[in-house]
Amino acid sequence: MSKPVAMDTDTATAARHARYGKLPARIRFEDMTEEVEAEVNVGVNAVYDPERSWNFYSCLALDLGL
Repeated sequence: MSKPVAMDTDTATAARHARYGKLPARIRFEDMTEEVEAEVNVGVNAVYDPERSWNFYSCLALDLGL
């Protein structure tokens, strides 16, 4: 068994600051986003596939196997 360690407020504050005292580097918004050009005429080439149509929605009854 481990023995409980008694810490006073200053020691606990110093330990917490050593572990969490520095925030991670800030990430710019431009680095978080990516611009991708959309495909042209996707709707013209789109084909309805009834076998795969269940992939595009979530249904609770289907998830429960009802």
